[in-house]
Amino acid sequence: MHRVRELRLTDAAALLAFEADNREWFESHIEARNEAFYSLRGVTAHIHGYLQGLAGGTWHPFVIEDAGGAIVGRANLKDIDREGRTAQVGYRVAQAACGQGLATLGLKHLIREAQVRWGLEHLVAHVFADNVGSRKVLLGCGFVAGAAPSHAGEDRFVLRLQR
Repeated sequence: MHRVRELRLTDAAALLAFEADNREWFESHIEARNEAFYSLRGVTAHIHGYLQGLAGGTWHPFVIEDAGGAIVGRANLKDIDREGRTAQVGYRVAQAACGQGLATLGLKHLIREAQVRWGLEHLVAHVFADNVGSRKVLLGCGFVAGAAPSHAGEDRFVLRLQR
């Protein structure tokens, strides 16, 4: 049984292992992280930044755990704009855990949190054109492709949330 929970500072070592073990996989689908990230100090600083964003109402970071408590995925609400009632979503799943519905689990959790906790009306995702898996997950969760590309090489998907 997998579960989604908020990121904690005590996750630093487990998160570093997850990110390092899947680095090549992730970098084949999303923008590469800075080299300094891949150390206990770098991941701890990363978590601190995310938790400060949570306290400030601009981020809501989560991890996806397997039955044994190992981190097998991440899901985040980012750039939360409470006035504009929007946020971006992002997620990543370990290569070995792909095909188990974990990206969908994480994304559905983000959708619920966006509605219930944050009172948002729109979610946005940016996906590289060749990331077929993420495109399928977004479409399966009700996102629709945007009219124009968002960033270089990325397509924009939008979900209007029910109130």
